Amino acid sequence: MTFAESLSDPGTLAAMLAAVAMFATITSVMLPALRGDKLETRLKQVTAQREKLRRASRAGLDQPGLKREAKGTVADITKKLDLQKMLEDPNIAAKLEQAGLRGPKPLMIFYFCRFALPFLGAVGMFVYIFLVNDHGMSTQMKYGSIVFGAAIGFYAPNLYVGNIASNRQLSIMKAFPDALDMMLICVESGMSIEMAFAKVGGEIGTASVELAEELQLTTAELSYLQERRQAYENLARRTGHDGVKAVTLALIQGERYGTPLGDALRIMSKENRDMRISEAEKKAAALPAKLTVPMILFFLPVLFLVVLGPAYIKISSMNTENGDNSPMSTSALEYQVEPDTNRLV
Repeated sequence: MTFAESLSDPGTLAAMLAAVAMFATITSVMLPALRGDKLETRLKQVTAQREKLRRASRAGLDQPGLKREAKGTVADITKKLDLQKMLEDPNIAAKLEQAGLRGPKPLMIFYFCRFALPFLGAVGMFVYIFLVNDHGMSTQMKYGSIVFGAAIGFYAPNLYVGNIASNRQLSIMKAFPDALDMMLICVESGMSIEMAFAKVGGEIGTASVELAEELQLTTAELSYLQERRQAYENLARRTGHDGVKAVTLALIQGERYGTPLGDALRIMSKENRDMRISEAEKKAAALPAKLTVPMILFFLPVLFLVVLGPAYIKISSMNTENGDNSPMSTSALEYQVEPDTNRLV
Protein backbone atom coordinates (compact mmCIF):
# COMPACT_ATOMS: atom_id res chain seq x y z
CA MET A 1 0.00 0.00 0.00
CA THR A 2 1.41 3.37 -1.02
CA PHE A 3 1.51 6.46 1.28
CA ALA A 4 -1.32 8.11 -0.56
CA GLU A 5 -3.45 5.01 -0.24
CA SER A 6 -2.65 4.84 3.50
CA LEU A 7 -3.74 8.46 3.99
CA SER A 8 -7.02 7.69 2.27
CA ASP A 9 -7.60 4.63 4.44
CA PRO A 10 -10.46 5.30 6.94
CA GLY A 11 -8.65 3.54 9.79
CA THR A 12 -5.57 5.72 9.36
CA LEU A 13 -7.64 8.91 9.31
CA ALA A 14 -9.49 7.85 12.43
CA ALA A 15 -6.23 7.18 14.27
CA MET A 16 -4.82 10.57 13.24
CA LEU A 17 -7.93 12.39 14.37
CA ALA A 18 -7.86 10.56 17.69
CA ALA A 19 -4.21 11.51 18.19
CA VAL A 20 -4.91 15.18 17.43
CA ALA A 21 -7.88 15.22 19.80
CA MET A 22 -5.82 13.62 22.55
CA PHE A 23 -2.99 16.15 22.07
CA ALA A 24 -5.44 19.06 22.19
CA THR A 25 -7.03 17.68 25.33
CA ILE A 26 -3.73 17.23 27.12
CA THR A 27 -2.58 20.69 26.03
CA SER A 28 -5.81 22.31 27.25
CA VAL A 29 -5.50 20.61 30.63
CA MET A 30 -1.80 21.25 31.17
CA LEU A 31 -1.52 24.77 29.70
CA PRO A 32 -2.84 26.69 32.79
CA ALA A 33 -0.41 24.82 35.02
CA LEU A 34 2.49 25.57 32.70
CA ARG A 35 1.55 29.22 32.33
CA GLY A 36 1.97 30.11 36.04
CA ASP A 37 0.33 32.87 38.14
CA LYS A 38 1.19 36.08 36.30
CA LEU A 39 -0.99 38.20 38.59
CA GLU A 40 0.93 37.19 41.68
CA THR A 41 4.20 37.81 39.86
CA ARG A 42 3.07 41.29 38.80
CA LEU A 43 1.87 42.11 42.30
CA LYS A 44 5.23 41.10 43.70
CA GLN A 45 6.96 43.28 41.13
CA VAL A 46 4.72 46.24 41.97
CA THR A 47 5.35 45.77 45.71
CA ALA A 48 9.09 45.56 45.17
CA GLN A 49 9.03 48.69 43.00
CA ARG A 50 6.97 50.55 45.62
CA GLU A 51 9.40 49.64 48.38
CA LYS A 52 12.28 50.73 46.17
CA LEU A 53 10.68 54.11 45.49
CA ARG A 54 9.86 54.55 49.21
CA ARG A 55 13.44 53.83 50.21
CA ALA A 56 14.71 56.24 47.58
CA SER A 57 12.30 58.93 48.77
CA ARG A 58 13.33 58.47 52.39
CA ALA A 59 16.97 58.53 51.44
CA GLY A 60 16.36 61.83 49.66
CA LEU A 61 14.57 63.25 52.69
CA ASP A 62 17.45 62.22 54.94
CA GLN A 63 19.86 64.46 53.05
CA PRO A 64 21.11 67.38 55.15
CA GLY A 65 19.84 69.98 52.72
CA LEU A 66 16.26 68.68 52.80
CA LYS A 67 15.76 68.31 56.54
CA ARG A 68 13.32 70.71 58.13
CA GLU A 69 15.36 72.71 60.58
CA ALA A 70 14.48 75.96 62.23
CA LYS A 71 16.70 78.82 61.20
CA GLY A 72 17.08 82.36 62.42
CA THR A 73 18.09 84.29 65.50
CA VAL A 74 15.41 82.78 67.74
CA ALA A 75 16.39 79.23 66.76
CA ASP A 76 20.07 79.96 67.33
CA ILE A 77 19.43 81.39 70.80
CA THR A 78 17.20 78.45 71.71
CA LYS A 79 19.79 75.93 70.60
CA LYS A 80 22.72 77.68 72.29
CA LEU A 81 20.93 78.02 75.63
CA ASP A 82 19.41 74.53 75.29
CA LEU A 83 15.99 75.88 76.25
CA GLN A 84 14.20 72.74 75.12
CA LYS A 85 15.90 70.76 77.86
CA MET A 86 15.77 73.53 80.46
CA LEU A 87 12.05 74.35 79.92
CA GLU A 88 10.93 70.92 78.77
CA ASP A 89 7.19 70.41 78.45
CA PRO A 90 6.13 66.90 77.37
CA ASN A 91 2.68 68.01 76.19
CA ILE A 92 3.63 71.08 74.20
CA ALA A 93 4.37 69.18 70.96
CA ALA A 94 0.86 67.71 70.92
CA LYS A 95 -0.63 71.11 71.80
CA LEU A 96 1.20 72.78 68.94
CA GLU A 97 -0.05 70.11 66.53
CA GLN A 98 -3.60 70.62 67.76
CA ALA A 99 -3.16 74.36 67.21
CA GLY A 100 -1.98 73.74 63.63
CA LEU A 101 1.59 74.89 64.36
CA ARG A 102 3.72 72.13 62.84
CA GLY A 103 7.41 71.82 62.34
CA PRO A 104 10.43 72.72 64.46
CA LYS A 105 10.13 76.51 64.09
CA PRO A 106 6.97 76.99 66.23
CA LEU A 107 8.52 74.81 68.93
CA MET A 108 11.66 76.97 68.99
CA ILE A 109 9.59 80.16 69.15
CA PHE A 110 7.52 78.75 72.01
CA TYR A 111 10.53 77.93 74.17
CA PHE A 112 12.14 81.28 73.40
CA CYS A 113 8.97 83.15 74.41
CA ARG A 114 8.68 81.08 77.54
CA PHE A 115 12.24 82.07 78.44
CA ALA A 116 12.06 85.78 77.52
CA LEU A 117 8.53 86.82 78.51
CA PRO A 118 9.01 86.37 82.31
CA PHE A 119 11.85 88.89 82.23
CA LEU A 120 9.83 91.29 80.09
CA GLY A 121 6.81 90.95 82.40
CA ALA A 122 8.89 91.58 85.52
CA VAL A 123 10.63 94.61 83.97
CA GLY A 124 7.34 96.06 82.73
CA MET A 125 5.69 95.68 86.13
CA PHE A 126 8.74 97.22 87.85
CA VAL A 127 8.67 100.26 85.56
CA TYR A 128 4.93 100.76 86.03
CA ILE A 129 4.93 100.43 89.82
CA PHE A 130 8.13 102.26 90.74
CA LEU A 131 8.16 104.92 88.01
CA VAL A 132 4.57 105.48 86.89
CA ASN A 133 2.07 104.80 89.66
CA ASP A 134 2.38 102.58 92.72
CA HIS A 135 -1.31 102.97 93.78
CA GLY A 136 -0.20 103.34 97.38
CA MET A 137 0.96 99.72 97.69
CA SER A 138 3.32 98.56 100.36
CA THR A 139 6.81 97.29 99.63
CA GLN A 140 5.74 93.64 99.87
CA MET A 141 2.88 94.26 97.45
CA LYS A 142 5.23 95.94 94.99
CA TYR A 143 7.64 93.02 94.91
CA GLY A 144 4.74 90.61 94.78
CA SER A 145 3.42 92.45 91.71
CA ILE A 146 6.79 92.05 90.02
CA VAL A 147 6.70 88.30 90.69
CA PHE A 148 3.14 88.21 89.37
CA GLY A 149 4.26 89.89 86.13
CA ALA A 150 7.00 87.29 85.71
CA ALA A 151 4.48 84.47 86.28
CA ILE A 152 2.16 85.95 83.66
CA GLY A 153 5.02 86.03 81.17
CA PHE A 154 5.90 82.40 81.91
CA TYR A 155 2.39 81.03 81.43
CA ALA A 156 1.34 83.36 78.59
CA PRO A 157 2.70 81.11 75.77
CA ASN A 158 0.78 78.10 77.13
CA LEU A 159 -2.41 80.12 77.36
CA TYR A 160 -1.95 81.45 73.83
CA VAL A 161 -1.33 78.01 72.31
CA GLY A 162 -4.20 76.49 74.30
CA ASN A 163 -6.58 79.21 73.09
CA ILE A 164 -5.62 78.63 69.45
CA ALA A 165 -6.01 74.86 69.87
CA SER A 166 -9.45 75.26 71.47
CA ASN A 167 -10.71 77.55 68.71
CA ARG A 168 -9.35 75.21 66.05
CA GLN A 169 -10.93 72.18 67.71
CA LEU A 170 -14.26 73.99 67.91
CA SER A 171 -14.11 74.82 64.20
CA ILE A 172 -13.33 71.19 63.35
CA MET A 173 -16.15 69.77 65.46
CA LYS A 174 -18.74 72.13 63.99
CA ALA A 175 -18.16 70.70 60.51
CA PHE A 176 -17.13 67.14 61.40
CA PRO A 177 -20.66 65.55 61.38
CA ASP A 178 -21.32 67.01 57.93
CA ALA A 179 -17.95 65.71 56.77
CA LEU A 180 -18.88 62.22 58.01
CA ASP A 181 -22.15 62.37 56.06
CA MET A 182 -20.27 63.30 52.90
CA MET A 183 -17.72 60.56 53.54
CA LEU A 184 -20.52 58.04 53.99
CA ILE A 185 -21.97 59.01 50.61
CA CYS A 186 -18.56 58.66 48.97
CA VAL A 187 -17.87 55.24 50.52
CA GLU A 188 -21.31 53.84 49.66
CA SER A 189 -20.94 55.08 46.08
CA GLY A 190 -17.88 52.86 45.64
CA MET A 191 -14.98 55.21 46.42
CA SER A 192 -11.99 54.04 48.40
CA ILE A 193 -11.30 55.63 51.77
CA GLU A 194 -8.38 57.62 50.32
CA MET A 195 -10.55 59.09 47.58
CA ALA A 196 -13.30 59.77 50.11
CA PHE A 197 -10.88 61.70 52.35
CA ALA A 198 -9.58 63.67 49.37
CA LYS A 199 -13.07 64.48 48.07
CA VAL A 200 -14.46 65.52 51.43
CA GLY A 201 -11.32 67.53 52.18
CA GLY A 202 -11.86 69.52 48.99
CA GLU A 203 -15.56 70.14 49.64
CA ILE A 204 -15.60 70.87 53.37
CA GLY A 205 -13.19 73.83 53.10
CA THR A 206 -16.05 76.34 52.89
CA ALA A 207 -17.34 75.22 56.32
CA SER A 208 -14.02 74.59 58.10
CA VAL A 209 -10.59 75.27 56.63
CA GLU A 210 -8.95 73.47 59.56
CA LEU A 211 -10.89 70.24 58.96
CA ALA A 212 -10.12 70.36 55.23
CA GLU A 213 -6.43 70.72 56.05
CA GLU A 214 -6.49 67.73 58.41
CA LEU A 215 -8.32 65.52 55.90
CA GLN A 216 -5.92 66.40 53.10
CA LEU A 217 -2.96 65.67 55.37
CA THR A 218 -4.50 62.32 56.30
CA THR A 219 -4.91 61.51 52.60
CA ALA A 220 -1.21 62.13 52.02
CA GLU A 221 -0.27 60.00 55.04
CA LEU A 222 -2.49 57.13 53.85
CA SER A 223 -0.57 57.11 50.58
CA TYR A 224 2.87 57.45 52.12
CA LEU A 225 3.04 55.71 55.47
CA GLN A 226 3.68 52.00 55.65
CA GLU A 227 0.84 51.40 58.12
CA ARG A 228 -2.52 53.00 57.42
CA ARG A 229 -3.30 52.73 61.12
CA GLN A 230 -0.60 55.30 61.84
CA ALA A 231 -2.33 57.82 59.56
CA TYR A 232 -5.63 57.44 61.45
CA GLU A 233 -3.91 57.72 64.82
CA ASN A 234 -2.12 60.88 63.67
CA LEU A 235 -5.48 62.39 62.69
CA ALA A 236 -6.91 61.63 66.14
CA ARG A 237 -3.82 63.08 67.87
CA ARG A 238 -3.84 66.29 65.82
CA THR A 239 -7.52 67.00 66.50
CA GLY A 240 -7.55 65.87 70.12
CA HIS A 241 -11.30 65.25 70.24
CA ASP A 242 -13.15 62.15 71.45
CA GLY A 243 -15.47 62.10 68.43
CA VAL A 244 -12.61 62.00 65.94
CA LYS A 245 -10.83 59.35 68.03
CA ALA A 246 -13.92 57.14 67.91
CA VAL A 247 -14.19 57.51 64.13
CA THR A 248 -10.53 56.69 63.57
CA LEU A 249 -10.82 53.64 65.83
CA ALA A 250 -13.82 52.44 63.80
CA LEU A 251 -11.86 52.91 60.56
CA ILE A 252 -8.91 50.96 61.95
CA GLN A 253 -11.14 48.08 63.07
CA GLY A 254 -13.01 48.14 59.76
CA GLU A 255 -9.81 47.73 57.77
CA ARG A 256 -8.45 45.07 60.14
CA TYR A 257 -11.54 42.85 60.38
CA GLY A 258 -13.22 43.71 57.08
CA THR A 259 -16.39 45.19 58.56
CA PRO A 260 -18.42 47.55 56.35
CA LEU A 261 -17.29 51.14 56.68
CA GLY A 262 -20.67 52.52 55.67
CA ASP A 263 -22.44 51.28 58.80
CA ALA A 264 -19.65 52.53 61.05
CA LEU A 265 -19.63 55.97 59.42
CA ARG A 266 -23.41 56.23 59.67
CA ILE A 267 -23.37 55.45 63.40
CA MET A 268 -20.42 57.76 64.08
CA SER A 269 -22.07 60.59 62.16
CA LYS A 270 -25.19 60.30 64.31
CA GLU A 271 -23.12 60.18 67.52
CA ASN A 272 -21.10 63.27 66.57
CA ARG A 273 -24.27 65.12 65.63
CA ASP A 274 -25.82 64.25 68.98
CA MET A 275 -22.59 65.34 70.67
CA ARG A 276 -22.78 68.71 68.90
CA ILE A 277 -26.42 69.16 69.94
CA SER A 278 -25.60 68.27 73.56
CA GLU A 279 -22.80 70.85 73.58
CA ALA A 280 -25.23 73.49 72.32
CA GLU A 281 -27.79 72.51 74.97
CA LYS A 282 -25.12 72.67 77.66
CA LYS A 283 -24.17 76.20 76.61
CA ALA A 284 -27.83 77.23 76.52
CA ALA A 285 -28.39 75.84 80.04
CA ALA A 286 -25.37 77.75 81.37
CA LEU A 287 -26.48 81.03 79.77
CA PRO A 288 -28.78 82.28 82.60
CA ALA A 289 -26.03 81.88 85.19
CA LYS A 290 -23.57 83.71 82.96
CA LEU A 291 -26.02 86.56 82.38
CA THR A 292 -26.57 87.21 86.09
CA VAL A 293 -23.52 89.43 86.60
CA PRO A 294 -24.04 91.49 83.40
CA MET A 295 -27.69 91.96 84.36
CA ILE A 296 -26.74 93.26 87.80
CA LEU A 297 -23.97 95.53 86.57
CA PHE A 298 -25.50 96.95 83.40
CA PHE A 299 -29.22 96.30 83.07
CA LEU A 300 -30.55 96.97 86.57
CA PRO A 301 -29.00 100.46 86.99
CA VAL A 302 -30.43 101.53 83.65
CA LEU A 303 -33.80 100.04 84.56
CA PHE A 304 -33.88 101.91 87.87
CA LEU A 305 -32.88 105.11 86.08
CA VAL A 306 -35.65 104.73 83.51
CA VAL A 307 -38.32 103.85 86.09
CA LEU A 308 -37.37 106.25 88.90
CA GLY A 309 -35.91 109.06 86.80
CA PRO A 310 -39.23 110.73 85.83
CA ALA A 311 -40.52 110.53 89.41
CA TYR A 312 -37.33 112.10 90.74
CA ILE A 313 -37.52 114.88 88.16
CA LYS A 314 -41.17 115.54 89.07
CA ILE A 315 -40.45 115.70 92.80
CA SER A 316 -37.47 118.01 92.25
CA SER A 317 -39.54 120.41 90.12
CA MET A 318 -42.32 120.50 92.72
CA ASN A 319 -39.88 121.31 95.52
CA THR A 320 -38.38 124.06 93.42
CA GLU A 321 -41.76 125.65 92.72
CA ASN A 322 -42.77 125.48 96.39
CA GLY A 323 -39.50 127.06 97.53
CA ASP A 324 -39.70 130.05 95.11
CA ASN A 325 -43.43 130.99 94.91
CA SER A 326 -45.08 129.79 98.10
CA PRO A 327 -46.53 132.69 100.18
CA MET A 328 -45.72 130.81 103.35
CA SER A 329 -42.01 130.60 102.69
CA THR A 330 -39.61 131.42 105.48
CA SER A 331 -38.21 134.48 103.74
CA ALA A 332 -41.71 135.94 103.25
CA LEU A 333 -42.95 135.43 106.78
CA GLU A 334 -43.74 138.63 108.66
CA TYR A 335 -44.16 138.69 112.34
CA GLN A 336 -46.55 141.24 113.75
CA VAL A 337 -47.10 141.46 117.50
CA GLU A 338 -50.05 143.32 118.88
CA PRO A 339 -49.17 145.11 122.15
CA ASP A 340 -52.38 144.26 123.93
CA THR A 341 -52.95 140.60 122.87
CA ASN A 342 -49.33 139.38 122.39
CA ARG A 343 -50.44 137.28 119.38
CA LEU A 344 -48.54 136.54 116.33
CA VAL A 345 -50.42 137.90 113.30
